[in-house]
This record gives sequence, structure tokens and C-alpha cells, in this order.
Amino acid sequence: MGVTANRSRTVSWQDPLAGAEAAKEMSGLEFLRSMGRGELPGPPIAELMGFGVAEVEEGRVVFECVPAEYHYNPIGTVHGGLACALFDSAMGCAVHSELPAGVGYTTVELKVNFLRPIGIRTGRVLCEGKTIHVGGRIATAEARLLDEGGRLYGHATTTCMIFRGENGGNDRKDAGPVGEGEGAS
Repeated sequence: MGVTANRSRTVSWQDPLAGAEAAKEMSGLEFLRSMGRGELPGPPIAELMGFGVAEVEEGRVVFECVPAEYHYNPIGTVHGGLACALFDSAMGCAVHSELPAGVGYTTVELKVNFLRPIGIRTGRVLCEGKTIHVGGRIATAEARLLDEGGRLYGHATTTCMIFRGENGGNDRKDAGPVGEGEGAS
């Protein structure tokens, strides 16, 4: 077995806290659209993993990615972590798109089903996240990962906790147990 030439990749990003500060004053939909237009910096994870927002509307967000060699695992296919990151991002942002200014969220559960391997020959993949329910404290969403021909590579569901109050829960001071005070949904 021969040794192959090393490859490299350089990643740069903007300060993510600038976007986090702007998010406090904007509805989730306004915030996501501003990022999509390049008016606010995208998250560093998207730069690192090579994915981005393709579409945003209330309750629905689509992320896109072109699988590359740097996404590969040791067995020669794209690592499942890329699909998980796309699922988590698309579903979380779909939830965020329905939240008013000053309200935050976080993923508390993620369920993923992988259906077939992804490789560099797969080409551009699209991950569509859609909300199922957005309540007072809990939101649920679903997502599908497809290639441009509509072939399904996986699907997922999530549960997110919603943080209402000062800073949208960014400091998590209001993150008491579900059911304490206001209803669970």
C-alpha cells in the first residue's frame, strides 16, 4: 500500500457573536434571511463543513452541500456526522424561523435514519427541514436529505427546547425543567 500526497484545506470565518447579538433583535425568519443574503455572518460550523442555506421560509429551511473528500470517513464514504450536522441545522433553523425576536432554542433530541451511503459522486445534496409543532417550550421538526435527482439518503426528527425571556435564553437563566411554570408546549 503506497502513501498518497497530503491534501490541505484552509477555513476562515467571521466573528459568530456579531450574528448572535443581531439575533436578539430580529425574528428568527428575519435573522435567517439576513444571513442568507450575507448581511450577517454565517456560523463557523457551516464554513468548516462546507454547507450553507439554500432556501428560507417560515417553518421550512433547506441547506445544501457538495460532499467532498474531506468529508470522508476511514471506509471511503462521507461520514455520517455531515448528514447529522445538516439535519440538526435544517431542523433547528426551521424551528428558529417561527420564533419571534428575543426567543432562543436548542436541540434536546435528534433521531437520524441513514438509508444509503453518500460519496463525492453523489453530487449536491439538499437537506429540507420543516417544523411539525412549535409550542411555548417545545418544538418538533423533521428533515429529509436528498440528492438533486430526488433520491433519499436519510431522514430525521428533532425535539427542541424553546427559551423565552431575556436574551432568548442565550444565558440559559430561564432554562428550568420542562413543566415548571408554563406548559410543556
